[in-house]
Amino acid sequence: MELHQIEADLKNPDFQYRLKAIAALKDYDSEVAVPLLTSRLKDSEFLVRSFLAMGLGKQQTADSFAVLMRIMKFDDTPNVRAEAANSLSLFGRVAVSHLVLAFYQDDHWLVRRSILGAITEMDCPHELFDVCTQALKDEDRTVQESAVDALGSLAGSNQHAVALSLLLTLKDAESGRMRARVAYALKRFDEPQAKEALIQLRHDEDHQVVAAALENLLQQ
Repeated sequence: MELHQIEADLKNPDFQYRLKAIAALKDYDSEVAVPLLTSRLKDSEFLVRSFLAMGLGKQQTADSFAVLMRIMKFDDTPNVRAEAANSLSLFGRVAVSHLVLAFYQDDHWLVRRSILGAITEMDCPHELFDVCTQALKDEDRTVQESAVDALGSLAGSNQHAVALSLLLTLKDAESGRMRARVAYALKRFDEPQAKEALIQLRHDEDHQVVAAALENLLQQ
């Protein structure tokens, strides 16, 4: 799409045109794309702002990083903040501390799950364990379950021992869904304590937990 058409479409009252214009900016250098993307920071349509956050993640400059930080902190729509967090993770190690801080400050389940998923992919086990311990205190069950999944990914890392220790404390969790997630996570650990916990979960009263634990035993 020609630049003059992108500029015109970004101002079109129909948000579908604005979405197409934002998508087209991927073919332009950051010097051109970032200012145009930033011009829609206060767009009334949250989907446009979500596309904007995605677009900025593909334009990795100091300016785009700063704008994404602003979106992640101040946008009033969780979907947009979550998308900004995902885009920030594409910048690598420099974004980790900011994502951890955002996790502590933003208690919306969607944002927290997005940050958990992003940090899990970023090879920063110490920060991931930190976030997991905080996520387990969350009132939202899906955030807690995501934390259990992330703890499983720490097997073999320098947080292996503490992750296993924390998982073992969760094998008696009140929620059957949580115990099932713990069973799946424990598959990734070879220690006798992990195997013993799986044997216990094999006799759980919840059939989903039993299925998760049995799957592990059948694969050995």
